[in-house]
Amino acid sequence: MEKVIIALGGNALRRKGEPFTFEHQYNNASKVIRPVVSLAEDGYRICITHGNGPQVGVEFFRNIYSRDKFPPYPLDALNAETQGWIGYIISKAVRKQLYEDQVKRDVVALITQVVVDKHDPAFQNPTKPIGEFFTKEEAEDLMRRFKWVMKEDAGRGYRVVVPSPRPKRTVEAHIIEKLVDEGNIVVASGGGGIPVIEENGALKGVEAVIDKDRASALLGKEIGADLFMILTEVDFVYVNFGKKDQKALQKIKVDELKKFYEDGQFPEGSMGPKIEAAFDFLKNGGREVIITSIERAHDALYEGFGTHIVK
Repeated sequence: MEKVIIALGGNALRRKGEPFTFEHQYNNASKVIRPVVSLAEDGYRICITHGNGPQVGVEFFRNIYSRDKFPPYPLDALNAETQGWIGYIISKAVRKQLYEDQVKRDVVALITQVVVDKHDPAFQNPTKPIGEFFTKEEAEDLMRRFKWVMKEDAGRGYRVVVPSPRPKRTVEAHIIEKLVDEGNIVVASGGGGIPVIEENGALKGVEAVIDKDRASALLGKEIGADLFMILTEVDFVYVNFGKKDQKALQKIKVDELKKFYEDGQFPEGSMGPKIEAAFDFLKNGGREVIITSIERAHDALYEGFGTHIVK
């Protein structure tokens, strides 16, 4: 039976400007879970991954602003924390939908660690945005006060950026594969996984956030997934995005997509990591990658909507 890995964007639970309450994020999760259960009904073996950029950003700032009363936790611990409660939200929403549709599957969320290279150049060049947007004036004040690195994010404002090293190995991959093969729906590698390095046979957390699409492509290879769905904020991958002549890509072969990538169509700060993750997944044995919006996931699965990347 085919295996699918579904990567939910960090904004699946909370879009810009929406409330950051726990209940609101659970309600959003409940709205985007239907395609997952449709796949379960059709017999697919399923692993769900998710982003945590907005959520880990909130915890980061909560730590900083309360540091006079409580000791701040390191970023790897905040990754673990958000992995836990987001996994709880997603698994609860999936379980509810399974019950309503009378589908018999078990659901489990796993705290997942991902090994990175301690010499990865990303540690010298932070690029991964986390947390809220700030004006230029606010960002200059925060950088002066806290010595953070902040960069403009796609013209939407300034955000804190942290290192984003490439994932090398998912520590719990063999456990995830076993659970998925047994028919369980597994939530794993949340927020790209907790970044760790290996030192003398032990694992040590590092201050970083791994790109969740790259980590998902890696996990997809490790568990032998056939299909990789990347659910984001746009309906399609576009060339000339935002221009008068922008064009939606529908079914496209990977070699043709590589030409657009090499022409600089997919910037590092937006679609670039998703396209790179698609390349990695297909190169390592995957059959197909679908990139579309969360709202149109069902149409992408069953009606050919969205961007479908094939060999």
